[in-house]
Amino acid sequence: MTEQQWFLAAVQQPNLAAKQQAEQRQLELTKPTGALGELEQIAIQLASLQGTVHPQIQRPWITIFAGDHGVVAENISAYPQAVTRQMLQNFALGGAAISVIAKHHQAHLQVIDCGTVGDAYDYAGVERHCIRAGTANFAQQAAMTEQECLAALQLGKDSVDQANAQAADIFIAGEMGIGNTCSASALACLLLNEDAAQLTGVGTGISNQQRQHKIKVIDQAVKLHHTKVKNDALNILAAVGGLEIAAMTGAYLRCAQIGLPIVVDGFISSVAALCAVRIQPLSRAWMLFGHQSAEYGHHRILNELNAQPILKMSLRLGEGSGAGAALSMIELACVLHNQMATFAEAAVTGDKVAP
Repeated sequence: MTEQQWFLAAVQQPNLAAKQQAEQRQLELTKPTGALGELEQIAIQLASLQGTVHPQIQRPWITIFAGDHGVVAENISAYPQAVTRQMLQNFALGGAAISVIAKHHQAHLQVIDCGTVGDAYDYAGVERHCIRAGTANFAQQAAMTEQECLAALQLGKDSVDQANAQAADIFIAGEMGIGNTCSASALACLLLNEDAAQLTGVGTGISNQQRQHKIKVIDQAVKLHHTKVKNDALNILAAVGGLEIAAMTGAYLRCAQIGLPIVVDGFISSVAALCAVRIQPLSRAWMLFGHQSAEYGHHRILNELNAQPILKMSLRLGEGSGAGAALSMIELACVLHNQMATFAEAAVTGDKVAP
């Protein structure tokens, strides 16, 4: 294994003893068994990932990875490519949804430009690590070279290492890039060997006619690349992925290696999570899934990952916003788990009446 293949190193294992202790605590709390439903399961899972019977979220970390996509030349988005750069500045200035969510949770918000189109710039609060000025048009050629894809994975690793150095206790990756739902759909088609019609949505809000055109573009790309990628997740990522999607994939893999819990956002983030799981199957254990988005195909990706989304609110903004919204429920799950009285503490009998 070379230094560039860091992502193949072993991942951490969840703490089964802490999980069992958390399960036992849930049985002792003053409520009927299972009465708090998924809130109980969230607390138990987080206990196993944090290695403690009392899990908590005190230092959430959110990184937005941005990149442009050459496939926008195929007219598959309702917005011009310039919006990617404009939103970068909006993130940094605090005007975007994820910026507001991060402030609400007192989370660290990092914004990384992995490769956008345009002249050099200096936006306070945006880290510029442009690997290339957007990907190539994957309907015509590979989106990235292997080295560019590896460099994007490294950006994700570096972000997680920074989060770990600051004692972050949960990690959210968000994305920004006009054209990236098209990229995510193409990735999903190649990863799942399924038709574009089943995995392609409206993205930024295109019409049904534009969606049909988008499906044709993705079908064209799948036919172009499927024999070359050989069902290999890294090859697929380089062929039709985005720089920001590859960075998210690298971030998820690194989280699993160091034992940092992840909250996965929507469709694009979940496709990145699927890429990570195809590369390192055991990385799946470190993922909580924030929500099921309104984007076409997200339900299919969640099923493939055997994921139970925390929220279903018809969100399709991206940016990590759905994962950020779910963070409130994760925090609530921890508070209930840690602060509710046990039957013994409350002097309440926990014995059920015999029938």
